[in-house]
Amino acid sequence: MRIDSILSSLEAKHPGEAEFLQAVKEVLVSIEQVYNQHPEFEKARIIERLVEPDRIFTFKIPWVDDRGEVQINIGYRVQFNNAIGPYKGGLRFHASVNLSTLKFLGFEQTFKNALTTLPMGGAKGGSDFSPKGKSNAEIMRFCQAFMLELWRNIGPDTDVPAGDIGVGTREIGYLYGMYKKLARENTGTFTGKGLEYGGSLIRPEATGFGALYFVNRMLETKNLNIVGKTVAISGFGNVAWGAVTKATQLGAKVVTISGPDGYIYDPDGISGDKIEYMLELRESGEDIVEPYAQKYPKSTFYAGKKPWEQKVDIALPCAIQNELNREDAQKLFENGVTCVAEVSNMGCTAEAVDFFIEKQVLFAPGKAVNAGGVATSGLEMSQNAMHLQWSAEEVDKRLHDIMTNIHAQCLQYGKADNDYINYVKGANVAGFMKVAHAMMAQGII
Repeated sequence: MRIDSILSSLEAKHPGEAEFLQAVKEVLVSIEQVYNQHPEFEKARIIERLVEPDRIFTFKIPWVDDRGEVQINIGYRVQFNNAIGPYKGGLRFHASVNLSTLKFLGFEQTFKNALTTLPMGGAKGGSDFSPKGKSNAEIMRFCQAFMLELWRNIGPDTDVPAGDIGVGTREIGYLYGMYKKLARENTGTFTGKGLEYGGSLIRPEATGFGALYFVNRMLETKNLNIVGKTVAISGFGNVAWGAVTKATQLGAKVVTISGPDGYIYDPDGISGDKIEYMLELRESGEDIVEPYAQKYPKSTFYAGKKPWEQKVDIALPCAIQNELNREDAQKLFENGVTCVAEVSNMGCTAEAVDFFIEKQVLFAPGKAVNAGGVATSGLEMSQNAMHLQWSAEEVDKRLHDIMTNIHAQCLQYGKADNDYINYVKGANVAGFMKVAHAMMAQGII
């Protein structure tokens, strides 16, 4: 494999797409050895085909705000790869959304979905529209305008969107309602739906739940127990909420959450009514965590800082890409961190990842750790196709089994001679091999 030439070619074609190029480089470096053992992959140009999305839809979204003024946003859907099933991936509504971010997320999603063993391809989409500060009526009108442009290109066996940052149950409801009206069908085209119209139990918590099941397996490889361990978590949305909830259930003590304004350190642990208050903060629409310290005076708010400076056993980035850098990694290591796992997509910079692996800290990437969210979306698709709903216990059991299987795949491909488990390599190789074999079987298309 010619990694440098592939990356140079991509950079020339797509200048400035730093996040996308970062994601591609991580995968290529990980799979180089196994790829070179398969000359048939090289002959079929599997890598060159895999690093380019199948197609990208870009469209303008005109909508009218509550003052009667016309607003214009840009919408995207990146259908990256459908070798193993319909395109599957979330929609992100946030001012920072751009094509580079969505391409990196769609690329990552392709391998993440392959790891779940469910028949789902990779996709991502969204808009530079931000729901923050908008009325329900404005959000509804925007979602309907967004769907007017996208609906012909999605469907239960074509492309199944879900939620992501800025797209929760409210937004999914508005999007699906408009899709249903336009398509004149009631199907499992969206996941993350409300329970009243086809949603799955524990879907909001699933990413965090699955992450902790994976982390627990990581600790077991070193004969460690999660009970009594201290945990630093970033973010305070659905992903962080699920992670805090499951970590607490498993006997750990979560001591931090964070927002754009800074982070909270609570030495007594975030549990019980404090977890419920996280939901209240998130639903307030203020997007800040400082009020937590006012409600719980034993905690401390650190304005403009990140939680990785605290001494903890486990660190779980749960907010956004590249939120934990090399300097943060150094602080965590010096403070004796045992395990770091990306619950957000590409939550650590490449330099931070390299540092953790160099120091042989237990570290696992988002495409493995946070696959529980899309896995449960896949379970929602199955329930919709069968026109039934499983109990929370049934969904949770299936989720636990899927995460255990993903961990086993990472062990298969990531164990080194020195007994250190390189979860980055393991996840990338396992996901790649499934997608590559599927592409080979289907010819040059």
